[in-house]
Amino acid sequence: MSSKNIGIKDVAVAAGVSVTTVSHVLNEVSYARVRPETRDKVRAVAEQLGYGPNRLAQALRTQRTGMLGLVSEDIATTPHAGRIILGADEAAKARGYNLMIINTSGSASLESRQADVEALLERRVDGILYATMYHRDVELPANLGSVPSVLVDSVATGGNITAVIPDEEGGARAAVGALLEAGHTRVGFINNTDDVPATSQRLQAFRATLAEAGLDGDAAPVESEVSEVQGGYEAARRILAREDRADMPTALFCYNDRMAMGAYRAAAELGLNIPADLSIVGFDDQELIAANLHPGLTTVALPHYEMGAWATEHLIDAVEGKTDLTLMALHPTILGCPLVRRDSIAAPRK
Repeated sequence: MSSKNIGIKDVAVAAGVSVTTVSHVLNEVSYARVRPETRDKVRAVAEQLGYGPNRLAQALRTQRTGMLGLVSEDIATTPHAGRIILGADEAAKARGYNLMIINTSGSASLESRQADVEALLERRVDGILYATMYHRDVELPANLGSVPSVLVDSVATGGNITAVIPDEEGGARAAVGALLEAGHTRVGFINNTDDVPATSQRLQAFRATLAEAGLDGDAAPVESEVSEVQGGYEAARRILAREDRADMPTALFCYNDRMAMGAYRAAAELGLNIPADLSIVGFDDQELIAANLHPGLTTVALPHYEMGAWATEHLIDAVEGKTDLTLMALHPTILGCPLVRRDSIAAPRK
């Protein structure tokens, strides 16, 4: 029998249960008293037979379309942040939903972004994910709250919408902690100049981690530049341009992997070997950079995939009435940023 001809009765017969039980299980009726093992059996049989609930009938009954919208600020063209889309898409498919993506410019006007949201609402999406290309405060379109919505990698200015963001401070602490564990006591920080949460939070964590280790965090050298390769190069040259090598930092924590790449170049020009003379740790875990530098860059991974999946799971739970997003909106959910060890850290020379 073709999977196109498989009906709910066929699933019921194969599973040895009633049609009502199959309907309750596959439509996730929360009040139905169906034993867990029966639910598992029905789902397994339905998958084996290739049966899925009729989307049109399901939409008429539940007033849901099974579509989620994703408004992404530039992340469709940002390789590492594109994992937000992957995490969201895979989580949506696992729950039987499809994802509709609209890519907008981070510099787009509020009116333009509101039009993007309206385009999704006109297509009757059940909920909306609003993602930005980097962690920041964002002014939201007023119509975003028309359906359940979750922010990804951002928090709302004056808004009350559930958000998921990376643990900037925890990631910075892990980076500096790895340098301290290797024995470094003279550590510099190459920071970003943009007014975004990561700039201040990573700096605060850098100084606090040094202070907790008994070092003078406020006196540690910090240089700020644009968060690109050239900025990292220029900041590293300033930090390392000390006549007395005894005062020169033996390790650098860089705001991101691109700036770390610039620091590699500065170290090479100064005749410093990484990691024998200078240890370096980055942030972001941009694989095309971190894994391909020589030596490989130890860095901190941003949880883009995890944020996309988390946001989608909780959005679907809200759409299906299983959770209340307003209760979660009081404080953003913070996901960890794990350290990814490669070969750019070693003990300082004696």
